[in-house]
Amino acid sequence: MCGISGFFDASADFTAKRHLYEQILQDMKQALTPRGPDDSGVFLTQDCGLAHTRLSIIDPAGGHQPMTRTIKDACCHIVYNGEIYNTDVLKRRLLSHGCVPKTTSDTEVILLSYLTFGADFIRDVDGIFSLAIYDERHHSLTLFRDPFGVKPLFYTIQNGTFLFSSEPKGLFCFPGVKAVLKRDGLNELLGLGPARSPGHGIFSGFFELPAGTRLCVTKAGIRSSSYFSLKSHPHEDSYEETIERTRFLVTDAIRRQMVSDVPVCTFLSGGVDSSLVSAVCAAETKKKGHTLATYSFDFTDNHRYFQANRFQPSEDRPYVEKMAAFLGSEHHFLECTNQIQADYLKKSVDAHDFPCMADIDASLLYFCEQVSAHHKVVLTGECADEVFGGYPWFHREEFLSCGTFPWTPSLAPRMQLLDPELLRTLDMEAYVKQVYDDAITHVDILPGENETEANRRRIGYLNIRFFMQTLLNRMDRTSMSCGLEARVPFADRTLVDYVFNIPWEMKAKDGVVKNILRQSARGLLPDEILFRKKSPYPKTYDPGYEALLTDRLKDALSDPASPLLPLLNQEALRLFLEHPKDYGAPWYGQLMAGPQMIAYLLQLEYFLRKYHVSIEL
Repeated sequence: MCGISGFFDASADFTAKRHLYEQILQDMKQALTPRGPDDSGVFLTQDCGLAHTRLSIIDPAGGHQPMTRTIKDACCHIVYNGEIYNTDVLKRRLLSHGCVPKTTSDTEVILLSYLTFGADFIRDVDGIFSLAIYDERHHSLTLFRDPFGVKPLFYTIQNGTFLFSSEPKGLFCFPGVKAVLKRDGLNELLGLGPARSPGHGIFSGFFELPAGTRLCVTKAGIRSSSYFSLKSHPHEDSYEETIERTRFLVTDAIRRQMVSDVPVCTFLSGGVDSSLVSAVCAAETKKKGHTLATYSFDFTDNHRYFQANRFQPSEDRPYVEKMAAFLGSEHHFLECTNQIQADYLKKSVDAHDFPCMADIDASLLYFCEQVSAHHKVVLTGECADEVFGGYPWFHREEFLSCGTFPWTPSLAPRMQLLDPELLRTLDMEAYVKQVYDDAITHVDILPGENETEANRRRIGYLNIRFFMQTLLNRMDRTSMSCGLEARVPFADRTLVDYVFNIPWEMKAKDGVVKNILRQSARGLLPDEILFRKKSPYPKTYDPGYEALLTDRLKDALSDPASPLLPLLNQEALRLFLEHPKDYGAPWYGQLMAGPQMIAYLLQLEYFLRKYHVSIEL
């Protein structure tokens, strides 16, 4: 994996001030160095500049970027972040057209495919990626992003110059780019956050290239188009055929995503998702005479404070121990203290450039740092719940019919802490409703589906395009900020496209949550693991952590110059901080209850300070 950034202006001559623009490229590259600490490079021509930082996974010697290739009179340059899982297929297609790559790098295969087949080559690419290709002959810059947005790509325009970067921090390296929040940006942070509307870049004038989209910039302007979208269609396989097909798609996705010239490891929580990924990886690793390394995460002394509830019914460790023994893996138990988790709240904002999933991101960032000391590639069980329907909102009527994003059924917990005048200006409820209403217009409901089935399809779509995107953002930023490449087999394009259309009576047959996935994994896992109730990413139940957060927020807000103060209802916040928090009723998704809300406010305060954010309402 890597970091990419650059700028383009068909009317400019950047070479007239070469030193200035080469320095900007160096600054962009430096800002993204954590994403790719192994190699780097820059490229500058009259109307385009490209910068790249590289984490070497495939062909370390031959994959240097920016990369240039020429076919006949066409010369193109590429910067690319990601991993392609069907490189061999794409290479064979090139060879059949007389095009012979010089290296084994997937970067070269992508660039040659563009030169040989044009921009539509992207429809045949299987992988996770964001990339930019500069075409010298046509003076154009084309951006591409993978179908589910696993890899990030942001852009903005500054005085006619088009800027892009894997992360917003790269854009701020260009002169004149400022951090400004307007009404919609604040609504994204305070109303939808930590989720975001697809394509919204939070800062005024910032955008994120939507998943499954390509964008072309020329002297004539900017043109974007979708090359992939989720389609609704009748499911024609029988129940038995569906189980068989799902088993093939899941195991095939895992095996394909093990491609690497360095050893891979897995995250293992003891749940069905990560256990299935680990089981397939362990078997493949064993064939090569090696032992799979697995990692699990928890909080120091958490067994003393754990409180079972409907969202987190059991601790992970007993199940992790059973799975590690079953796999025969080289297992590592990692733990995080209250102090570390609180300290890493700021580091996770540094990684995201935004407030994020608070202590969930902070602890995962710390854990990824520990793993990255030993591995460069990890496979995870992320996204299975979004794809197979593992969350409570797929199963309970109050969520199915709530008419809004089911992971945030009420904005009241957020709104009660905000300044009343600010709330009147933001009109937050109307903003969120507009985003929701617009989102569900993209869902095709089939003629035979009743209202309950239609709502489940809508929720399934929203999970993939909103909630799953938040988790993918979390996984990318926390892993890539320390040079660890995280792969997500359950976000495989073919798998998601197939499972999206499996009817609910199969997905949850006999009331079994994620039934199709569990049935497809029979024989690969012990039944005790296979039919374990969902228990999401762990969180600390230690009251000392809540007290630590409360003290830190009070300290931050004791400064009259705190940029967060004008946004808050200070009396409501005082009452909130003085009363015990509910650990079972989430603020966002299944995890962000009261303590996570405090953590989010701490991140928001740090974010406003760090980026010198101007608020213009």
